[in-house]
Amino acid sequence: MMWGVKRTARLALDNRDLLLSALRAVAPAGGLVLELGSGTGEHALALARAFPHLLVQPSDPEPVARASIAAWREEAGLPNLLAPIDLDLLTPAWRRIAADLLLCVNVLHVAPASAGEALLDGAAALPPGTRLLLYEPFIDGPPPARVTRFDAELRAWDAALGIRPLAPLLDAAARRGLTLESRQAGREPGDLLLVFRRAAPE
Repeated sequence: MMWGVKRTARLALDNRDLLLSALRAVAPAGGLVLELGSGTGEHALALARAFPHLLVQPSDPEPVARASIAAWREEAGLPNLLAPIDLDLLTPAWRRIAADLLLCVNVLHVAPASAGEALLDGAAALPPGTRLLLYEPFIDGPPPARVTRFDAELRAWDAALGIRPLAPLLDAAARRGLTLESRQAGREPGDLLLVFRRAAPE
């Protein structure tokens, strides 16, 4: 749905409270939260409101998304919500940002398969103790009908897209020194909220 340049997404609103609850358990005492693929900007806005002690940096490679984020930011007038920047998960530039927390919501299934490892590579380059919150539909065992249908729709649109299996992502995270701290079901069948923590090097 669009209101001028501001956009809104039902799924973003539906999972907002779940994300904020998870963030309250792991948010750092201060520093920068980097959201990759901020979309409408509604999650970044909610995060900035809920955690005034954190700087929130939204980002998105799509100009329309950045315009929506900027519009929400201007209306809210929150000093800790930074202007959106142009970052692409698949390019290494975003890894130069010294984030204290990474957030990535509903991005991997609308990106090529390499996006998952790109996200983990960036998270593994952050200081020990830094966390990555990842919210996404995954295939983990027999998929619910909603996941099967959604995956088929994505692949019909673009064969490079699709809902990813969970096990290879967990293996790739472990190889990079990222510990899965928590896992919980999301708002929709097949959705998972995963929290990874960058482990200290041995």
